[in-house]
Amino acid sequence: MNEANIIRTGRAVLHVKDLEKARDFYIDSLGFIETESTETELYLRGLEEHNHHSLLLKEKNVAAVEVMSYKVYAESDLDVLHEQLTQEGLKPIWVEKGEQHAIGRTLRVQDHSGLPIEYYAEMDVVDRLLQRYDLYKGARVQRIDHFNNMVQDVEEAYGFYTEKLGFACSEYTATDEERIWAAWLHRKPSVHDVAFMNGVGPRLHHVGFWLSEPLALIHACDVLAAKGYAPSIERGPGRHGLSNAFFLYVRDPDGHRIELYNGDYLTSDPDFKPVRWSINDPMRGTFWGHEAPDSWFNEASIVLDVTTSQPVETKKPTIKQGKPQFVI
Repeated sequence: MNEANIIRTGRAVLHVKDLEKARDFYIDSLGFIETESTETELYLRGLEEHNHHSLLLKEKNVAAVEVMSYKVYAESDLDVLHEQLTQEGLKPIWVEKGEQHAIGRTLRVQDHSGLPIEYYAEMDVVDRLLQRYDLYKGARVQRIDHFNNMVQDVEEAYGFYTEKLGFACSEYTATDEERIWAAWLHRKPSVHDVAFMNGVGPRLHHVGFWLSEPLALIHACDVLAAKGYAPSIERGPGRHGLSNAFFLYVRDPDGHRIELYNGDYLTSDPDFKPVRWSINDPMRGTFWGHEAPDSWFNEASIVLDVTTSQPVETKKPTIKQGKPQFVI
């Protein structure tokens, strides 16, 4: 069977409890562009993006993650994925064109880790605002970049995404016994479209958005502080050892974590070898040495079942014993 051509991270659909508070945070403070909105939905994109949205906020009673989406090359890739996921023992479901606004037919599935995943090929095209510098404000968000998820079994997630879905590994963290503690996987030629970290899961740790320069992160801090959101700045600014990226982590009014991200590197060469980090190396998380707060390790967003829309049960992480199952 042919392998589906997954292009990149596409969009996140998050549930928030107060859409107006979310609007103030995402648009007025971080600088997202509002494509359109209703009384209960807010469609956002970055300045560089030509698709209708990369972040959809829905007003609900409970803050949660409805789905994390990947864009595929063509409609036929969705059919390939449906067959492949079914053969894997999963239960993908179709959401037909017209059932969701501004996006074509999608395929949703609960992956092996219990994460709600969506694939799509078609989304409405809008004006790219890259050179509308008069609209730049806040963090001047350019585009969606990646998801980071906490899962019970990182090695299982690693195996499924690399062996079945064609993702490649750029960097990873290993224990002294060479267990995979965390892995950064990509389809586009950057460090990652998705990362998996050992932790209570399945949960979404954060959605990463690409910025044009490190100074945009600094300006975002100034704007957030001036607007009363200083407590929302959770970690950074700083530089990761893993990925080499300049980062800032912020929490929206509902606790969803957003990473503002800049400065990783090209991974397109076929002979690129994944970078190994020891779990005992303090520079892997923060190259400059300062520690992350406990909340960064312990808190994350709950995810929903794609069929029932109910929260997915979380479990404590497990590190398998014995020899590694996968060769990096």
